[in-house]
Amino acid sequence: MRITSDLFISALTRRIFSAGGYAAIERKGAAEAGAIFIRQRRRDGRETLFGPAPQSYFDSESSGERRFERRVSDSEPEACAEVIAREMRFDPDLWLVEIEVDDIGDLFAVADEAGHLLK
Repeated sequence: MRITSDLFISALTRRIFSAGGYAAIERKGAAEAGAIFIRQRRRDGRETLFGPAPQSYFDSESSGERRFERRVSDSEPEACAEVIAREMRFDPDLWLVEIEVDDIGDLFAVADEAGHLLK
């Protein structure tokens, strides 16, 4: 069973703060099942945007875990902003969370293009 979007965001932000990072909810979406986008900002001003991984990236072992894919990687803030604006036109109920951490580590599951989890 998959946890709700608002519970996932709450747990994510608490983990980030407890590790000494920063997190802010830029946009609240649908509490139950809103799509979640995570904008990672780095000290050098570069950004990476993570969005929901396609359903084809899930297997029987995922047990409802949320998986993400990189939509924009190590880019200028404008590139992330363009993708976010496009996604908001398509899905106005999405969540957008900004995090400031150098490494996402095991904060959330990220899949590669083949759907395999990155470690």
